[in-house]
Amino acid sequence: MASQVEDIVQEACEAVLHPDKALANRVVKRDNDVDREEVAVESEVVRLMALYQPVGSDLRLLCAMLKVNNDLERVADCAVNIAERARHQEVQPLVERNADLRRMFPVVQQILRNAIQAYSAEDEAAARRVLGEDEQVDALYGQVVRAIVADAPQSTAIMAGYLDLLSVAKNLERIADHATNIAEDVVFLATGQIVRHQGEQARK
Repeated sequence: MASQVEDIVQEACEAVLHPDKALANRVVKRDNDVDREEVAVESEVVRLMALYQPVGSDLRLLCAMLKVNNDLERVADCAVNIAERARHQEVQPLVERNADLRRMFPVVQQILRNAIQAYSAEDEAAARRVLGEDEQVDALYGQVVRAIVADAPQSTAIMAGYLDLLSVAKNLERIADHATNIAEDVVFLATGQIVRHQGEQARK
């Protein structure tokens, strides 16, 4: 499932950077596969909990699985949102003109990959590194928003394109947030420590 989600995100990004309606449509269709996987994983985790009533590290593992499962499905939803915007011709020239948005694509994909690899290896140190990487995405997103606010009023004829551009940036930022959630769950899985909402010191 994680591999599928990574692929879908990559295809969504490519559909925006290199206009390809067929690829965008493929992303939308592939989301159904992820949805089925999410239901299958959740059903199996619930079955194991009911059947074995796990405790300790086994219970942590199953709880982490449920949460990571949900975040991966949400990442796929964000990729679909990006692909849907990519089908609109107005957004393509604006993407070409916005260097900060173009920088967001590889950064977000790498953060997602790092989070998934940390989960696969149950690597606490790698997960904690992911927790600090989200700041770069937030900074780029802020710059994209500021550029849109400055430019859009002067180009009202293509306002729909600016709204698409904003949607793409927001969904990229959300993917990074979900990757951060996965990294927090890896820390919980490895140590039993809940680091979300605990401030930067607890996350280091």
